[in-house]
Amino acid sequence: MAEVTIKDVAALAGVSAATTSRVLSGNPATSSQARVKVAAAVKELDYRPNAQARALRSTRSDSIGLLVPDVRNPFFADLAHTVEQAALSQGYVTLLGNANEKKVQQDRYLDTLISRRVDGIIVAPLGDGGGSVHALIEREIPTVFVDRTVDGIDVPSVTTDSKVGIRQTVKHLAALGHTRIGYISGPQATSTGRDRFAAFTAVVADAGLSQDSDLVYFGDFQAGSGSAGVHALLQLDDPPTALLAADSLMAVGAIAILHKLGLGIGTDIALVAFDDIEWFALLNPALSVISHSVEDMGRIAVGLLLQVIAGESPQSVVLPSELVIRASSMSPILPAASRRKN
Repeated sequence: MAEVTIKDVAALAGVSAATTSRVLSGNPATSSQARVKVAAAVKELDYRPNAQARALRSTRSDSIGLLVPDVRNPFFADLAHTVEQAALSQGYVTLLGNANEKKVQQDRYLDTLISRRVDGIIVAPLGDGGGSVHALIEREIPTVFVDRTVDGIDVPSVTTDSKVGIRQTVKHLAALGHTRIGYISGPQATSTGRDRFAAFTAVVADAGLSQDSDLVYFGDFQAGSGSAGVHALLQLDDPPTALLAADSLMAVGAIAILHKLGLGIGTDIALVAFDDIEWFALLNPALSVISHSVEDMGRIAVGLLLQVIAGESPQSVVLPSELVIRASSMSPILPAASRRKN
């Protein structure tokens, strides 16, 4: 069946194609009689405007881009869902890109989103802001950073104050008798990796706990580095009695290797994860987490982007974090003789 065109609508309505176009675009310079006729023809023919052709005639595409660092990360999967739903409620569709924690892949997706002429982009950036992130700013494409930022690039952002939750976590573990806390850090090339590492080292020093540099393993926010971090930390001559993983995906890797080693989480070793994923509470034992609202983050990011698209200059937003204590970190420290190391 041939596609219905604007000329078909005009013919059925008995008006010119130009008048039909003005009616469909909402131009007030049309008569009420013409609007009634065109509306009836559109309904009868089930006419649907060609989105690509309309985009060529307009500065708007009614679409936004979202680029996340790793779509496998449950936190960013939840973020993508929240952004999509919030954008859809405002009449925008979302084009999703996955950087896979690789700058070259990030740049490829950003270049594609730019070429698709999206109305704006929400991005959790990797690296130092070079490449295609810089191109966004040069081209004055409405941009909002989410979860992560880039030093020296002044665009609205929605981030989390990690310090409060990390401070609560270290104090909680110290109160249970832990003096050697292992930290599986995110990469220092990301703002979240740097901020959370700085917060951890500061509070450990303030609490008078061991500042042994061997207690820190630098991962890459992916599950494999969570497993590798646990394995490396437990090989130390004086291994940690508690672990803090700096994001949910590394926590997943940590849980996997602890089970493989036969170590009881919450009994042989305490474990806390940054990011509260819904199913973390369903584990046995339930996982203690540093929680921050991904729903608020996604919803606010869309709101900020729409303000930028409208020509406004909104202020950045910093969300709170807090420790949620569950069974994985509730037991007091065990005697050294009862702990096992592979």
